[in-house]
Amino acid sequence: MVNVAAFFDEMSHMKVRFLGTGTSTGVPQIGCRCEVCSSSDFRDIRLRASVRIEVDGKVIVIDCSPDFRQQLLPLPFGKIDGLLFSHEHYDHIGGIDDLRPFSRFGTVDLYMEKYLENTVRERMPYCFSQNRYGGVPDIRIRQISDHASFYIDTVEVIPVRVMHYNLPILGFRIRDFAYLTDVKTIPEKELEKLKGLDTLVISALRKKEHISHQSLEQALKMADSLKAKVTYLTHMSHEMGLHAQVEQELPADVHLAYDGLEIRV
Repeated sequence: MVNVAAFFDEMSHMKVRFLGTGTSTGVPQIGCRCEVCSSSDFRDIRLRASVRIEVDGKVIVIDCSPDFRQQLLPLPFGKIDGLLFSHEHYDHIGGIDDLRPFSRFGTVDLYMEKYLENTVRERMPYCFSQNRYGGVPDIRIRQISDHASFYIDTVEVIPVRVMHYNLPILGFRIRDFAYLTDVKTIPEKELEKLKGLDTLVISALRKKEHISHQSLEQALKMADSLKAKVTYLTHMSHEMGLHAQVEQELPADVHLAYDGLEIRV
C-alpha cells in the first residue's frame, strides 16, 4: 500500500545536491601539490560550482560548469526542467554543449540575463543557426532580470542581484532556499529578498582577501547578517584549507559544502 502521507511529505521538501563546490580551477589545481590538492579526503576534491535541485517534481540546475558531464554521470538520467545561470564566466557556462543527451526529453530552457544571452550566442553560434546540424543541444534561451520573479512550471524563482566586484550577476531564491555564488557584495535593496531563509548557500573563496570574491570571514559575516537557519559555503579554492580542519572552525549553523552532498530544505 502506498504511504500517501510519506509521498506528500517527500514532495513538499526540496532536495539539493551539490554537483560542484570548487572555484574556476577546481581542486586539486593542476600542478599543485599542497596539502589540500594532495588530500585523500573526498571532500577536498572539488569540481566547478553548480547545484541540482528537485522541487515539486521538477529538476532545476544552477549553472552549467565545464565539469557538467562528469557531475551528471552518477545521477539518474532524466529531464532538466530549467537551467539557471548566474553569469558569463566560463566555469559557470562551459558545460552547455553537454546538454545534448538531455535534448531527447525536449528543448532545455536556459534562464539568463540579456547580456549573457548575447555572450552565449556568440560563443556557441552552431546551437542557434537556422540550419543546425544533428546532435547539437536543443536549447532555448529565456531572458530574466533581477526586477521580476518567474516560474518553471509551478516553481517560483526569485532572481537576486549580487555583485562580483564590478560585475552585476544573479543569485536565486527558490522557496526558503537561496544560492549565491561569486559574491563580493549584495546591494542593500536586494537583502529584502533574502529574509526568512531556511537554507543559504553562499560562496567563500579562501581565507585571504580577494578583489571579486568573499573571504571566509566576509562570508561568515554575510551569513550572520542574513540569519538563515543553516548556511553552506561553496565555490572554494584550495587556499581555503582542508575540509576536515576548516569545518571544525565554523559556527554550528555553518558548514563547508562538498561535491555530492545532498540536503533537504
